[in-house]
Order: sequence, then C-alpha cells, then structure tokens
Amino acid sequence: MTRPLVIVIADDHAMVRGMLKRRLDAEPDMTVAAAVSNADEALTAVLRLNPDILLMDIEMPGSDSFGAARTIRERCPDTRIIFLSAFFHDRYIEQALAVQAWGYVTKSEPEDSVIRAIRKVAAGLAYFSPQIQARIVVDSAGATLAHPQRSRVSTLTHRELEVLRYIARGMAKKEMARTMHISANTVNRHTTNLMTKLDIHDRVELARYAIREGLADA
Repeated sequence: MTRPLVIVIADDHAMVRGMLKRRLDAEPDMTVAAAVSNADEALTAVLRLNPDILLMDIEMPGSDSFGAARTIRERCPDTRIIFLSAFFHDRYIEQALAVQAWGYVTKSEPEDSVIRAIRKVAAGLAYFSPQIQARIVVDSAGATLAHPQRSRVSTLTHRELEVLRYIARGMAKKEMARTMHISANTVNRHTTNLMTKLDIHDRVELARYAIREGLADA
C-alpha cells in the first residue's frame, strides 16, 4: 500500500489552518504532520519532518514566506512548495516562480482545488490557479510572467524587498535584524541599497513609497 502524502500547512489564520487540516486529513492518501502559523515555524517543521508538500500562505507576520521557501528549496529539495494566497499580484507570482514553487492556489478557489493541486504536484506536475495561469507563460525554459513590468520594485533583491516591507510596517532597525536573523549593519546596508535603487533618500519616504506600492501588508 502506498503511504499517504505527508503535508505541512502554514497559515496565520487559525480558522483556515483548522479547515485545511480537517479537509486534508479526511483524504485517504494525505496526512497533515504539522499546521503552523508563520514562515519560521514552517521552516522548522519542514526541516524536522521533511514532508512531501508544504502548503504555505504568502501573507503572514514575521519572516518572509519567500525567504523561507528559498531556504527550504536548498535544504529540503524533496519538499514541494505550494503557495496559498488571497492575492495574485505580479510581484507575488514573480517571487513564487523565482523560488521554483510547484503551485500557487488562490483562496477564492473551492477547497477541492487545494486537493487537486496537492495531488498534481505530488505527481510531478505544477498547479496554478486560473488567475495565475492567465499571467504566466510556460515553455521549455520554465514558467515566467507573460508581461513582466520592470518597475523599480522589481530591481530589488529578495532581502532588500523584505527590509522595505518592514520599514513600511514601522519596524526599528534592531527589530528587523532580530526578525531576519541578520546583523544591524546588514540591515543598514540593505537600507542604503534601497535608497540608491529607488532614488529615495529618507526612511519616511521609503515607508510611504512601500505603502503606495502595497508592500506594507505583503
């Protein structure tokens, strides 16, 4: 008998976590080994359990989900990541593709879509919700955005974008350093790079820019 797929769920909403866990555990070929509330806990759970699938929300407090996904891809290459989100901004899709996610499911889809996504990904096939499919092109080189827009935000590295989000949320430098597990000097370096790339040379204006771009709640 084939063993069930081992799944880790990461979502900061307890109701969503509980609903997903009950739904997936009801499937004979699936078992939820852990249901956690943020990206740090997701990383810890994946490193401990080495699951087949990580179903992870994008918008969670604390560390960035894409950063966690990048670490998981490097340290647990057999775990396949499916992102789950109420949003499908181009920048989210671009980052999901950059970390080689196997799937991206929007929360507007019915529960059965999550089941279908998990089974397809477990079988070695990518799964993207229709809203995501409409924005990407899949060819021999892989999946890319159909109409990438080279905005100023798109020039930022993953870490610079993470710092910009935290600036928009009003986090102090030391708090950012603790959250990101880096030094305060490294935070300063990323901030300097942000100012240079965005041509914004004031922390308050950086925060305003990030809020206008919808990054404060990303």
